[in-house]
Amino acid sequence: MNKKGQAAMEFLMTYGWAILAAVIAIGVLAYFGVFSPGKYISNSCVINNPLGCDEYGLRVGAIDLVIRNGGGESITISDINVTGCTNTGAIPAIADGGKTSTITVTCGATGDMISGAKVKKDIVITYTKTSGTIAQTTTGTITGRVP
Repeated sequence: MNKKGQAAMEFLMTYGWAILAAVIAIGVLAYFGVFSPGKYISNSCVINNPLGCDEYGLRVGAIDLVIRNGGGESITISDINVTGCTNTGAIPAIADGGKTSTITVTCGATGDMISGAKVKKDIVITYTKTSGTIAQTTTGTITGRVP
């Protein structure tokens, strides 16, 4: 009888059962959502320099932004474009560095702006320095859950 073949087969079977147990454990964890990072989305609002996002609020159909001017000059915001949303109302000028303005962007109560939805939206802000004439842009993102 060939004892080498039997020993190799027992060795492979032991590792086979261990791999099968690991695959089942990973399957159970995936079933219960452990590998779904979208469940654990953090709330954040980031806008690149010279502007910043001091506060924000997500609500059904709208986003409220408190935008801070981090630059040294007054600026005038001419357009705010948030993915899937439209800006309504007048956009205020932001005074010298450190001053803030509150802006509401409406998105409609459909799609991803419904209660309980996870939201990730890109922001593009077009602005002009009061001492200049060329329009400039800055970008950012908003992530969170609509209450």
